[in-house]
Amino acid sequence: MPSESLRWETLEALKNSSKGKLKYSPDWLEKGEVNILGEQKRLLSLMHVMHVCFLSQAELSLRQEQQERLVATVSICESEQLKRYEELMELKQRQEYQSMRDMLEKETQESLGRQEKLREEHRHRMKILNLRLREAEQQRLREAELERQRQVEGRERHRAINAIQEEVLQLNQLLQPRPSTLTDPALDHTPYITRGNQLCSQVSEVVPASADVSPHPPVEDLTVAERALQEMRSLVRNLQDEVAQAAERKRKEQEEEEEKKKRHEELKAQQEEQKKTAARSAKEKAKKEGEGSLQTGADESTLKWYNALQDAASQCAQAFDELSKAKDTQTKKLKMELQKAATTPVSQIANISGAPLKEAFEKIDKLLSSRPVTSAGKTVCTSQHPQGLEFVSYKLAEKFVKQGEEEVASNHSAAFPIAAVASGIWELHPKIGELILAHLHKKCPYAVPHYPPMESGTSVEDYQKILGYRVDDSKVEGQDSFLKRMSGMIRLYAAIIQMRWPYTGKQGPHPHGLNHGWRWLAQILNMEPLADITATILFDFLEVCGNALMKLYRGQFWKLILLIYEEYFPRIEAVTSTGQMGSVTRLKQFLETSLRTKQIPVPKSELGSAFFRS
Repeated sequence: MPSESLRWETLEALKNSSKGKLKYSPDWLEKGEVNILGEQKRLLSLMHVMHVCFLSQAELSLRQEQQERLVATVSICESEQLKRYEELMELKQRQEYQSMRDMLEKETQESLGRQEKLREEHRHRMKILNLRLREAEQQRLREAELERQRQVEGRERHRAINAIQEEVLQLNQLLQPRPSTLTDPALDHTPYITRGNQLCSQVSEVVPASADVSPHPPVEDLTVAERALQEMRSLVRNLQDEVAQAAERKRKEQEEEEEKKKRHEELKAQQEEQKKTAARSAKEKAKKEGEGSLQTGADESTLKWYNALQDAASQCAQAFDELSKAKDTQTKKLKMELQKAATTPVSQIANISGAPLKEAFEKIDKLLSSRPVTSAGKTVCTSQHPQGLEFVSYKLAEKFVKQGEEEVASNHSAAFPIAAVASGIWELHPKIGELILAHLHKKCPYAVPHYPPMESGTSVEDYQKILGYRVDDSKVEGQDSFLKRMSGMIRLYAAIIQMRWPYTGKQGPHPHGLNHGWRWLAQILNMEPLADITATILFDFLEVCGNALMKLYRGQFWKLILLIYEEYFPRIEAVTSTGQMGSVTRLKQFLETSLRTKQIPVPKSELGSAFFRS
């Protein structure tokens, strides 16, 4: 039909038009493209026109109705979509606004942080600047104070130099001879006066120089002046000392003469008193049947033994004379090392435990056996010198006795550990024992026992040395000090004769055992007692060795103790003055307690088997 053909032509024309070529996308509303919506509306309108043109009236009406509903529906959808789009756009605007606001706030905070940092840096710089300013001010004040001090010190130096010059001139006047010393030909003032004038010139040269160079004298000038003053004072002191020494020498010479006369008279009186006492005792003893007088000294056999030991010690000392008098550095050094190696172990002996005691013993034994030992970090051996063994033996024995004289005298408990080592060394090296006895008898003749008489031509000082007193610069030690030393050596001897070294393999007799103690005790009782010393050594000997003698000699020992108490002790009291009764009282109490209890206790410091196992 023409109308049908016309409709298709119209549709074809619309299709080929620019509007008909538009493409519809369901995503336009979601993407928010407003222009596409308008195009859709126009397209719908065109479609509606075409339908109106080509459809029938009924269809057109139906379609128009449908189209209206569709348009209404589309309109509603479009309206909803537009609202959603507007809401979306509003949300985006709000987000952009919030993002912009957040960014501005962040920038503001960063800006505030930078400002705070700048302010902090500014405060720090100000603090540093203020600190530097304060330091600069303090430095300026210090420099000002130093300058002030320099000025003050300069003025003080100036005044000090003037005062020194004045004192030097005054001291120089004291160097001039006085009328009282002009008559003494031993005093020559000329060297003092000459040097004094030189020192005055030195000070005089310093004073004007210090004034010309600067307002205040330097320290060097003051030092020169002070040295001159010190030397001037020394000159005056030396001169005064020389004058005083001359007077003191005369006074001492007179006092020494008087003291020697006094001592000689006292010693003579003491000997006379001893003779009178011996005579009285002899008369008293003569009244008793079978009783004779006591000896005033040791018997001939004892003196022979005593002299033989002294001769052996002298020969030993002569044997190392070359080493003793060596002058070359190497030999002198070796001598000192050998002496240390010999004496140091003895000094280390103590009653702590057996192990250190054994160590000291082994060191001494090695040294005497010509084996190398380490002392003070150095290795030394007696074979390093031909006279090394003789030297070590002599010094070792001397050290043992010195320990008794000093260590045991101050600490009675030290007697037994020293005696144990000495006894063990004596057993392995008998020569050491002989030297120990020789040194002991020389320092303490009462250990022989021997009371040396005063021979003609012997001075009082020499005789007191023979008796065991220490005499230094004509001054004799006090009686308490003398008794204390003698007590220490007697205690050491009493410990040696009963001690055995437990570690030795030998099973023979003691090299100097209790039989010698019994001999010593019997010899003492055959000699007239001396004031103070006899009571002291008897008490010390019996306290240390009494228990061992009691166990060995039993009944004979108690007879001897009774003899001491009834017959010998009254003799001791007879020769003892009132001021010397301390030792006598101790001996009496010991004898009375022993006889009453029939027991002598073991010494408190005696070493038992448990000690040597420790």
